[in-house]
Formats: sequence, structure tokens, C-alpha cells
Amino acid sequence: MQTNQRIDGQRLWSTLMAMAEIGATPRGGVKRLTLTEIDRQGRERFAEWCQALGLTMRVDAIGNMFARREGRDPNRPPVLMGSHLDSQPSGGKFDGALGVIAGLEVMRSLNDLNIVTEAPIELVNWTDEEGSRFGHSLMGSGTWAGIFPLEKTYALTDAEGVRVDTALDAIGYRGAEPARPFAADAYFELHIEQGPILEREGRQIGIVTGAQAQVWYDARIEGQDSHAGTTPPSTRRDALLATARVVELVDRIMRSRGEDGRGTVGWLQVSPNSRNVVPGETRFSVEFRHPDFAQAQAMAAEFEAEAAALVAASGCAWHLTELFRLDAQPFDADCVGLVEAAASRLGLSARRIVSGAGHDAVYVARHIPTAMIFTPCKDGLSHNEAESIEPEEAEAGCQVLFQAVLARANRVLPG
Repeated sequence: MQTNQRIDGQRLWSTLMAMAEIGATPRGGVKRLTLTEIDRQGRERFAEWCQALGLTMRVDAIGNMFARREGRDPNRPPVLMGSHLDSQPSGGKFDGALGVIAGLEVMRSLNDLNIVTEAPIELVNWTDEEGSRFGHSLMGSGTWAGIFPLEKTYALTDAEGVRVDTALDAIGYRGAEPARPFAADAYFELHIEQGPILEREGRQIGIVTGAQAQVWYDARIEGQDSHAGTTPPSTRRDALLATARVVELVDRIMRSRGEDGRGTVGWLQVSPNSRNVVPGETRFSVEFRHPDFAQAQAMAAEFEAEAAALVAASGCAWHLTELFRLDAQPFDADCVGLVEAAASRLGLSARRIVSGAGHDAVYVARHIPTAMIFTPCKDGLSHNEAESIEPEEAEAGCQVLFQAVLARANRVLPG
């Protein structure tokens, strides 16, 4: 690699493995659901590591953590980097955590090399990126960005009825800082790709140019629960059968858009969920994604019309609630250029890529110039305990992050 300013890859990997001990699962993954006691333990370990570097920590009202390293000019807006430490219920070691721990390694390396940057640098741990506990992904960054009103976020509840504000107070992470945008120069986020493209093409780095459009729904189908042995076909109003037809529709709409389309039903509840009762109600999620917002909109319109007809033909009632529509989010050309230049200077094979997943960077980009860096992951597998990357892949991604953040923090300001 064409630089003598090197991060410590072995230290990065050891720290990733140390974080993975918190919430470790028997099958090699992690379970660090947001705002739980396990999440608190992860946050505390992260805070201890930051404090050992002399970073100053502040926490905002939704629990986002910001660790600051001062620059030569305290009046310059900081360069941000980070990701999230919370996980899926059966998540992997690297989703989110790689970006936070790599940011920590950048801070450590800056200290090791006695580098004083012109601008301050801040490392962020965003609250509840995954949305697996309270049902609202990108909760911390979305609240910070003003997408979700704070009081509405506080009122969200988990499956046991625990509110977000109650959970924040229980682990001591409802901070004093306002959860709103502040002046910052840029934001960089390192993440595993969560897809197969980089591995399939043998590329070491993904230069992320933006994130694709998304449309999310909650759906409910109301039929009639009845005895499985005595209810003939002519009188059945089987909510699960109608749901199966809707799921097939989602898949068909996705495949009609070729390799760029995405359509998923990932969550489903059946009631009364008894083996000898015709299901009377289902509740499930539906989402569509596409790099082109117009195509995502068209997929959604096609779904809304055809799903309603399918459910009516099944003798059931259809209830559909749209949760949100996100336009495709392009990232800042200058920040993307710094990532591309760093990968080139380091001699790493790279390609431009659009993110198929939502990330905190998507909401941050609405207020701050933003870019992302992807590393490959084995078989493109994520949100799974078998999620895996190699130490040298983590090191390469972190080295690109280091170079991009350093270049941005030391840039000559216009005028």
C-alpha cells in the first residue's frame, strides 16, 4: 500500500472480536438489541475505549453517541465517521460494528502517528439502526435528521410494550444534547456490503455512490377463523391463503424488474395460529426497493392495485398502511471522490456501487456531505450469525476510511 500512515489491522480485528463478545450467540453471531442491557454493555465498552484516547463524549436525546477528537482549528466544523453497534436478534459480528470500531481505529492511529488534523473529528454510534426491537429502522439517525419527531420516536413500543424513552432511561442513555443536526463538514461510513457483488467480482472496496429508493408497508388481511375440519372450501375466508397470494405477487413484481428490483415480505404473524383452525387474520410487512425512484413508485402502485384485487377475490378484507417512501439518495461527489482516490492510492481493487440496504448515512446525507465505503462479506450474507469477513478486508476498508477522513479534515477551505 502506497502510504506509511498505516492503521493497525491486528488491533482493529482484536477490537472487533472484543466487541463481539458482548451479546455473543452460540452460533458465532451477536444479539445486541437496541437499548437493552446488552446494548448498554456495548456502549460502555465503546465509551471506555474512547475515553482512553482522550476523546470527549456527548450523548443526545435519542442516545446517539459522539466521541470528539479536537483539531488545530476548534472553529472548523468536524468531520464525522461511524455506524451502529446494535444488531438483529440473530445478527453477525460486523454489520454496523465494523464502521464504529474502524472509526475507533482511525482515532487510535491518529494518536499513534501524532497527527493533528485541521478540523475536529467525531466518531458516532447511532442508536437503533436495525429497527429490530421497536420496528423503526434508522431510528437514531432519522430522529437526529428530523425525519422522525422526537416525541413520536419516544412513544414507539417493543413487543412487551416498553417505550423508547423508558428504555433509554433504563440504560442511562437519554442524553442532554438535542437530537438534531449540527454544523459538520462531512460524514463517512464504512460497512460490509451485505450483498454478493464485491466478492463475486473480486473487488476489495466498494465506492458507494448512493442508496436506492424504498417503499415500506404494514399489511393486514382480515378473514374468518373457523374449524379446519368442518369448514368447506366454498365458505372459507382463509387469511393465510390470501396472504400467500400477496407474497407471490410481491415476488412477481420484483422479478419483473430484473436484477435491480427488490420486493420482500420479511415479517408475518398468523392468528389464531392453531393447526386445526382456518387462519382468520394475518399481519405482515411488505417492502420494495429500486435504484430508480420512479421504478420503486411504479412497483408500489402495481402492488397496491393487484393486492387489493387478490385479497377481495379470496373473500377477505385488505388493510394497507404505507410507512414511508424514500427517494434514492445520492452521496456527495467530493466525498465519494475522496474514497475513490484513497482506494486508488492504496492500490486496492474497487468499483462504484449503489447501496441496496438502508444505512444511517442515507439520513445523514440530507444535512451533511456524505460517502460510504463497502468491504466484501462472505457469500454476501448478512443479518445472519454466519456473517463473515476476513481480517485483511476489514483492514483495507479501515485504511480507506483513514485516508478519506484525514484528507477531508485537512482540506484547504475555499475562500
